[in-house]
Amino acid sequence: MNETQRTLPTTMPAQHAQQAQSAHQGDWRPLSVSARLGRLQFHNSGKFRVLQLADIQDGPKVDKDTIKLIGACLDAARPDVVVFSGNQIAGYDTAYAATFRKRRWTVAWNRVRTQNADRFAADLEHTRGLVRSQIAQFVQPLIDRGIPWAVTYGNHDFQCGLDNAELDAIYREFPGCLNPESTAASPGHPRIQPSSGLPEQRIFPCEPGTFALPVLDAERRRAVIALVLLDSGDYSPLGGYGVPSDRALTFLHSISGLLGVRSMVFQHFPLPQHYELLKEVLATADHAVEGYRAFAGHHYVIDETKTLPGSYLGEGVSCPDHDCGEFDLMKDGEGCFALSAGHDHRNRFVGTLDGILLAATPTCGFGSYGPAPAQRAARLFEFDIRHPFAPRTQLLEFGELVGKPSNRKAYTYALNDTAASPGETMDLLRKPGLVSRIAKRLRGIGQ
Repeated sequence: MNETQRTLPTTMPAQHAQQAQSAHQGDWRPLSVSARLGRLQFHNSGKFRVLQLADIQDGPKVDKDTIKLIGACLDAARPDVVVFSGNQIAGYDTAYAATFRKRRWTVAWNRVRTQNADRFAADLEHTRGLVRSQIAQFVQPLIDRGIPWAVTYGNHDFQCGLDNAELDAIYREFPGCLNPESTAASPGHPRIQPSSGLPEQRIFPCEPGTFALPVLDAERRRAVIALVLLDSGDYSPLGGYGVPSDRALTFLHSISGLLGVRSMVFQHFPLPQHYELLKEVLATADHAVEGYRAFAGHHYVIDETKTLPGSYLGEGVSCPDHDCGEFDLMKDGEGCFALSAGHDHRNRFVGTLDGILLAATPTCGFGSYGPAPAQRAARLFEFDIRHPFAPRTQLLEFGELVGKPSNRKAYTYALNDTAASPGETMDLLRKPGLVSRIAKRLRGIGQ
C-alpha cells in the first residue's frame, strides 16, 4: 500500500449542475472518464478510480441524506465506475411485509406463495414497483452524472421477496447498469451491456451479482486488472451467514487465468481472514470488541502493525462461521490482490494479509444503524498504472463533504468507548481552499 498523500482535482457540485442543465444542448459529457471513452480503462494520467457504496439498506423512500452523500462523493471523486456491494434493499422493511422472506428456504413463505397464488402475484408486482422506485432514487445521482455502476447482493436484498435474478433485471432497466444477463452464462463468452454507457466494455458473467469487468490500459492494448463482483451469499441453514456458491468460487478461481490479469474483489460479507488484521486482547482491554458467533468469547482491537492509520473497529466482524476457502483461492497463483467488503456498518479498516489488501467499508446509508452521521461514508479506490496491484484508498465522509444531516434520526450505536477516528490517513482529493472552508462553515451555522 502506498500511503503517500497526493492532491487530485475535484469537481464541485455546482459545476456538474451546470453540465446537467446544458445536457439538452448536446454539450454534456459524462463525469466518468471511462464513460467518455466507452470502456473501463486507465486514463492518460495513469489513474483509474472505483467508488464503493456499501449498505444503503433502506426502504422504498431512501433517506435524503444518503442521496446527498452519494451525490457529494461522486462530485468529489469523479469515479470511473461505482460498485454497490450489497444490502441496497432493506428487505425487512414493513413496506415489503406482504412478500417478506426471512430465509430463502422459509416454508411459510413458500406455502403462502403456492396457496394464494393470485394474491401473492399481485403483492409481488407491488413489491417490484416499490423496489423499482427505490433503486431509481439512489442511482439517479449516477445517471445524472453519466457514471456507470455495478451491483452485487447481501443478506437483506432478497428478503423483499424478489430473488437476485429478478433484482438484476430491475437494475438493468436503468442507464449505467453493468450487470449482465446471466442466463446460460459462460465465463469464456463475454457480453456487453450497451445501456451501461460503456458500449465497448466486455463483461464476463457467472450468475446474478457475480461477474468480472476487465480494465484496460490507456492505449486499450491490454487488460491491466479486473474488477470482480461476487455474490457472497446470505444465510446458512446451519446458522449464521452463508458463503458464495460453488459456481461463484469456481468463477473467482478461474477468471484471472481467463483474463490473464489479477483481480480485485467486491462483495458483501467480510472473510474470516479479516479477523487476522485484528489483535486479540482481554475483554477488559481498552476499546475491546467481542467477536461474532464462531469468534464469540474472544475480544479484539485493531492491530496497528497490519492496518492503515485511522483504521477503526466498531463491531465484531460478521463473517461466515467457517472458512469456505475463498481467501486461499484468491492467493492461488496470485489471482487476486485485494478484497473490499461491507456488511459491518461501523467497521472501517484496511490492512494487508499475505500480500492481499483487505478492506472493511462502513455504511453510506442513513436508513439503518451505523456510526455517527458525520462518519457515514463511501470508499474510494485509486489505481495507478505504475503499480496497479497496490491501490490507495480513502473514506469520503458525510461530515466532510456534506456537513450536518438534515435530521437526527440516524440510528447509531457503539460497542466500545471511543468515537470513530478519522478515516485512513490518505488524501486523494484536493483540499478545500480558505473560501470553501468558510462557505462550508457558514452553511453549517445556517442549518
